[in-house]
Amino acid sequence: MKIIARNFRSKYGEVDIISLDGETVVFTEVKAWSSFGFENLQYGLDIKKQQKIIKTAKYFLLENRKYNNMAIRFDVIFVKNNSITHLASAFMERV
Repeated sequence: MKIIARNFRSKYGEVDIISLDGETVVFTEVKAWSSFGFENLQYGLDIKKQQKIIKTAKYFLLENRKYNNMAIRFDVIFVKNNSITHLASAFMERV
């Protein structure tokens, strides 16, 4: 993957990492927890947080039209102590 933006902010929220994975734009949320386990991830990335990330991704695509014809994906990277777990396609926009 090639990182194209870090800590991208809009009035809707923030996306930690935006990257290209081939022909896919990947919007990634990074969660670093020391006291919670992986099984508690849904509490730190609830529907409200997912909606903020999705709105921010749409804003990014509006501002960077060269990526508009590409597929998009929402990933989560979970960091705990020295362990890193990458969840590709962790969530999607609900209609």
